[in-house]
Amino acid sequence: MGEQAVTGAGATPAPEQTPDAGGEDAAATAGSGGNDTTAATAGMAADGHPAAPAAVPGAGMTADAGGTGSPRELTADLVAGPGGVMTDEVGVVTGELTLKTRYADGQVTLSVQYKDADEWYAVTGGKAALADPGGLDAVHAVAVALLHRPEG
Repeated sequence: MGEQAVTGAGATPAPEQTPDAGGEDAAATAGSGGNDTTAATAGMAADGHPAAPAAVPGAGMTADAGGTGSPRELTADLVAGPGGVMTDEVGVVTGELTLKTRYADGQVTLSVQYKDADEWYAVTGGKAALADPGGLDAVHAVAVALLHRPEG
């Protein structure tokens, strides 16, 4: 033990500030008898060295998505509800349609065609950024759920 500083008459001595064997200040471990090696750090290290990085699956990295971001598309047949589906090229299309949800270059786009036709039309407002290509399935499922209204 080292010396304790006393300031003023009757003052309580301040704890010694020498590092213990674990690298922590004695004051930081004083409440646990100086043996606590699992002090709360709130994500920070007392010695200024960052903690080891943790693996986070699905964090939006291309390797996690299982691809290189190359074009990928999904299709589904549907029946448009009342009012049909608005397209950029020809306006509203109605009836039996095929929806294509395509991912390429960080973008997802929705297109429709009359079932078994050759021409595709861009769905108005059907383009958005998509950082993780793994989200294409979810986007497609939501688009189908919104546009497929066989009962009206």
